Amino acid sequence: MTHHSRLYVAVIDVPADDYADQISFWGAATGHPMRELDAPEFHGARLNDNGALIVQRIDEGDARVHLDFHTDDLDAEVARLQGLGATVDRRTGDEWVVMTDPSGLEFCVVVDPRGTLTDDNSNVWT
Repeated sequence: MTHHSRLYVAVIDVPADDYADQISFWGAATGHPMRELDAPEFHGARLNDNGALIVQRIDEGDARVHLDFHTDDLDAEVARLQGLGATVDRRTGDEWVVMTDPSGLEFCVVVDPRGTLTDDNSNVWT
């Protein structure tokens, strides 16, 4: 079965104390206001048709950046990336999986609603 995926979002993880300042900074830096998303710990902006930026408030750890792949088939995309040498760090329900690349950097695989990803805006994998 085929599935679609694309590297779509850069996520800036920041501690709670810096969150408001980071939202303001990245909105001004990109020229795209950072709007609250589905939860108050996520603010983001679509930068263009092929990419978005999210600022994510974290409860612990240091500020960092990670990337998100979006897919229409979570299990197929995770298996594809495992075949390339990535490992699963943790699974968060049926919506996303946190993975680690071969050098130890974390990234996420996130499900998009069916029909969001097409042959024109993403890669097609068989």
